Amino acid sequence: MNSTSLSRYRAEWFDGASNARRDILAGMVGTFALIPEVIAFSFVAGVDPEVGLFASFIIGIVIAFAGGRPAMISGAAGSVALVAAALVSAHGLQYLLAATLLAGLLQIAFGLMKLDILMRFVSRSVRTGFVNALAILIFSAQLPQMLHVSWHSYAMIAGGLAIIYLVPRITTAIPSPLICILVLTTISIAFPMPIHTVADLGRLPSSLPSLTWPGVPLDWETLVIVLPYAIAMAAVGLLESLMTASVVDDLTETTSSKARECTGLGLANVAAGLFGGIAGCGMIGQTVGNIRYGGRGRLSTLVAGVFLLLVMVPLRPWIAQVPVAALVAIMIMVSISTFSWASIRDLARHPKVSGIVMMATVIVTVATHDLSAGVAVGVLLSGVFFAFKVTRMMEVRSHYDETTDTRTYIVSGQIFFASADIFADRFDLRDTTSMVRIDLSASHLWDITAVGALEEIVMKMRRHGIGVEVIGLNRASAILVDRLAPAVSTGRS
Repeated sequence: MNSTSLSRYRAEWFDGASNARRDILAGMVGTFALIPEVIAFSFVAGVDPEVGLFASFIIGIVIAFAGGRPAMISGAAGSVALVAAALVSAHGLQYLLAATLLAGLLQIAFGLMKLDILMRFVSRSVRTGFVNALAILIFSAQLPQMLHVSWHSYAMIAGGLAIIYLVPRITTAIPSPLICILVLTTISIAFPMPIHTVADLGRLPSSLPSLTWPGVPLDWETLVIVLPYAIAMAAVGLLESLMTASVVDDLTETTSSKARECTGLGLANVAAGLFGGIAGCGMIGQTVGNIRYGGRGRLSTLVAGVFLLLVMVPLRPWIAQVPVAALVAIMIMVSISTFSWASIRDLARHPKVSGIVMMATVIVTVATHDLSAGVAVGVLLSGVFFAFKVTRMMEVRSHYDETTDTRTYIVSGQIFFASADIFADRFDLRDTTSMVRIDLSASHLWDITAVGALEEIVMKMRRHGIGVEVIGLNRASAILVDRLAPAVSTGRS
């Protein structure tokens, strides 16, 4: 790490006392936002809540130091839990721990090879759809806590939302969600009422996590079992983390190292597996909440992890009394803040294909509860629409010179697998002229399909006794033609 990088790293940890105070308070809010989702996804994965909570504590600490995106909160939640559920159901917790270790190693390799560049293929429409789908899933995850409950719960949720949105009008010294938790907890203790508390969500940790090794045979059979799940967990975790990092980049108008985030997440998941925890990833809801309430540095991430263990073990009796209604109110606020409301207006202003991609990403994600599936569909649609757009931009014009009995085809645009057939159809292969000149000065050949189409046109015309000359190839296209279709090169200038 050079001096510039070291200075930047230090600034990411401490950038003034006031910023440090905001990081600490925002990280504490992030901790309370972590609790309900981690516990909920622990049940989804089929493991005890303490497994997810321990993992979130470990991941939070490691990612604070090793991650590439300051102020991002990561934990044991998200689509990773959906992948883990099938493995736990079929083989048990120990195989999940082994898969977690392997997934972490795969993520480290992904980061070291700088494969984060693949994120460039994710369009802005897909990212917007990802954010909106996350907001909907975060809100829908609160519905079970709002069904079949007493009116007291609804009153507490309403009161919590009032505190969250009205307190900032008076003061921003302390994040309003933290005030919400303190006030609602005090009320529930002073005036006992039939409402759910954190203690009702599941068994909370009663001791510190300890270093352990998965109790599975170290043989080929174990690898065959855990490898498919490890690959899926690694891919889903990276996707969610990188997407979340991109969202934070936009919110804070800063940049981050995506490759380092991949490596950091891998290290965090390896550590989580060694301490008996499930794999995790970036959590967009909690991260957005952290950003909204002033978190900007690595300290906020560290506080979220450390404070989670602090409230879960030493302060366990008090945390157990926190009303679930307070946590629901916070998560509703986070879902509202996460949703890109401007995207609804943009549906009428932006190109229709962008709206289709965004809506498809949202619909698939919400329908499957799988963020990777939604993003995959969005990326696929973006690629298809882009190919159609580029294809329409390709044009082939021709003109005939009677004095030389030569027909010249002037090609403009991009020639690749999606436009190669259209390119080939523009030529009259049974032309009666004695000479054909193909001018590619305003075009570019991108792949083997494009070169193959050109070669087929040239060879067929020559078989019919027509002389063919290819002119205007740029350097990259000429190299491709020379290597893949040397027969075309003999008649090229």
